[in-house]
Formats: sequence, structure tokens, C-alpha cells
Amino acid sequence: MGFFKSFFSGKKETPEAEKQRNLQKNFDIFKYDGMRAQRMHRNDYAIKCFTEALKLQEDFETMGYLADTYIQTGQLDEARQLLQQMAEKEPDHAPTRLTLANVCYMLEDYPAMAEAASEAIRIETGNATAHYLLAKAEDGQGENLMCIAHLTQAIALKNDFTEARLLRAEALIKMQQYAEAQEDIDALLSQDAENESALLLRGKWYEATGHPDEAEADYRRVTELNPFNEQAYLQLGQFYIAQKKLAEAIALFDEAIEMNPEFARAYHERGRAKLLNGDKEGSIEDMKKELELNPKEGETLNGQFNNQELNRQTDILGL
Repeated sequence: MGFFKSFFSGKKETPEAEKQRNLQKNFDIFKYDGMRAQRMHRNDYAIKCFTEALKLQEDFETMGYLADTYIQTGQLDEARQLLQQMAEKEPDHAPTRLTLANVCYMLEDYPAMAEAASEAIRIETGNATAHYLLAKAEDGQGENLMCIAHLTQAIALKNDFTEARLLRAEALIKMQQYAEAQEDIDALLSQDAENESALLLRGKWYEATGHPDEAEADYRRVTELNPFNEQAYLQLGQFYIAQKKLAEAIALFDEAIEMNPEFARAYHERGRAKLLNGDKEGSIEDMKKELELNPKEGETLNGQFNNQELNRQTDILGL
């Protein structure tokens, strides 16, 4: 009735009301244009739209869309800053804390990751993913016992939590708790006999417990299941190097590089095998190619082939 009374009396909208209506209209245009652009994978335009929308209205949902787009485009620092603002705006919103923990993981900031995951647990004690992310943060900081404890909590909350079982088995292998690790690996493979990650982990378990033939069979099995599984080639090649089967290692990395000429770590490992095999010139060429593909590696190379996380030998002579 108030609308019709106002309409027929000729009463106009106040300037302030008109201003607010136009602001809301413009906000909606930017927000929904951004959402459409995001669905069409036009991320640069989506970021512009969401940013303009937020200048008009600090909308939590829009902040989330912008944070997701930042993550998709690899702008992790921007995503982190925005997620922190969202956490301040809605302190008890667990999904924000979980996303923030994942971003911190990608940034390799494990203390900040642990803080975000702990906050998620505070909000939702029974959130298995939060316990898993806290465990990953602890693993990143070398806190194996706490990592295993939180993984156990995650698995208790979600028995079929594959990622948690994989990480717990890996942590147990690091601590040489081989029997306990085997239980997790067996449980994973009983659910899916072709789980590539579980097979690679079992190969690592076989290596650690002195069963080289079985380790090689698991690594080779994964390369057969998925010829594009780069981790399988790395572990099998590093296994060959550790077994002093240098010709086999070089041939394997030749195969991996043929399938993916931009496989930087394959060049690194092939160069390591060539160096041990007496081919210093070939080794140098592979190192140069690795640095060409991954310039950041130059910040950590120390003139030796011993800086990679998965290397089993750390006493190799430098170039």
C-alpha cells in the first residue's frame, strides 16, 4: 500500500535512497559479471569485476569468489591476504580457515598453515579435513609424532580418508615404524589395488625393508598403469641409481623426457646418473637444461646433485 500511495501521490525517491539503489545495482552487475567470467575461465576479467564489486560493498561471498580466482591464477599472496580479511570478518567460518591453510601449504608457510588448521578445529572439532591439514603442517615442520597423532584423529573421524592414510604411512616409514606403515598401505590397496600413490609408497616401504625386487616391481607397475606419472619415473630411476644400475636409470629418464621434454627433475636425475657413470659433459648439459626449465633451482643448487628432496645419495662429487 505504501508503494501505491507514494506512486499515485507523485512522491519521488530520496537522493540517498536512489544513491543506494544505484550502488546495489552496480555491485550486482560487477559481481555477476565476475561469476560468469569465472565460469568461462576468463580469470583476469573476473578478478577485475570482483575487485570493482568489493569497492562498492564488502560482500563475504564475493570475497570468496575473488580468493578462489586468485588461487586458480597462482596469485597466492593475494589470496592469502584476502582470506585473512575474510577470517576477520567471519571468525567462525571453518571453510575460510581450511582454504587459508591450503594456500599457506602452497606457500610452504607451515606455521601459518598450522594456525589456520587449528582455528578450523576450534570451530569444528570433528572436521577430519582440518586434522589432516594440521598434520600436513606438522609434517612440513618435521614434527612426525604430532603429525601421526592428528592423522590418526582424521582417520578415526573418516575411516576411508585415503590421503590421511597415505601421509600416515609415509610418516611411519620415516620413523622406521614399518609394521604400522604396512597396515595403512595394505588397507589402501585392499580398497583399490591400482592406487598409484599407495603402490609407490609400498615400493618405498619395500626399499626400506630390504626387498629391492618387490620395490622395482611396484615402481614399474605404476609406470605401466600410468605412463605419465612423473613420480613413478623419479622413484624408479632413483632406485636404479641407488642400486648402481646407472645404464637402466639413464634409459628410464630418456624415456620420461621423451614423453615430457619439460620434465625438469628428470633432467636432474639423469644428470646425476650420467655423472656417476663418468659422463661429466652429459651431466653438465642436463643440469643446464634443468635450470632452463626451472630457474628457481639455481637458487638452491650447490654444485652437487644432492639438493633434491627424494635423492638417496648425498655424498656425490660435485661438478
